[in-house]
Amino acid sequence: MDERLKDIVENLESMKIGLDEPFKFHCTMCGKCCIHREDILLSPKDIYNMSKELGIKPEELFERYCEVYIGPDSRVPIVRLKPRGSIQRCPLLKNRRCMVHKAKPIVCAMYPIGRCLMATNPKEGLKNITQNQLQYIFSNPECGDASETHTVRGYLESFGIPVEDDFFLKWQQAIFDMGNFFRKIEKAVSRETMELVWTAAFTGMYLHYDIGQEFVPQFESNSKSFFDMLDSVFSEGGGR
Repeated sequence: MDERLKDIVENLESMKIGLDEPFKFHCTMCGKCCIHREDILLSPKDIYNMSKELGIKPEELFERYCEVYIGPDSRVPIVRLKPRGSIQRCPLLKNRRCMVHKAKPIVCAMYPIGRCLMATNPKEGLKNITQNQLQYIFSNPECGDASETHTVRGYLESFGIPVEDDFFLKWQQAIFDMGNFFRKIEKAVSRETMELVWTAAFTGMYLHYDIGQEFVPQFESNSKSFFDMLDSVFSEGGGR
């Protein structure tokens, strides 16, 4: 696990922050948050937005700047920006400036705020994901300064990030459902079959988008098509 993510997991309780709680942070555009990073994970919407900003297809954006791996716990394809060089800089950093500043990944736009999902009943874990399970965290940025005071709600709104983020919840639900199903079938099918399933999930959920069309309808269609495919191929269904 990346050290930054490990620190968040180990200190989650002390990092929690409410929507209307204040925090101090002012970005000085030093670029420090764009180096020594292995944890800039991307959603399909991030890939779509960046591709549209750069005027290239999602497949081309992935080939140039990203990599995919199978989550060791989730068992689903995870896409991240591929760090470069000894300082592990973001591949979209050019002359200390972000090439996709207006369409940068949500995790970058929200920084130093993050968000995670917490089960209402820890013994039951996550099942049907809802807005009530969303939790925000404030991570010590180790850059910028403390000359500005924000609330989480105001900070998100300033970057056009909705508090009621339907896509985020739908994407997390899709990851949850895929993970449950993949962990189950991985024990019963060949490695070759599993590779085909992972490839279908990766291409269908992350890359199969026309940047000339609206994103959400495409995501919903891609998601339905993928899970319908699982239902048709595996008799036990896709878990949705």
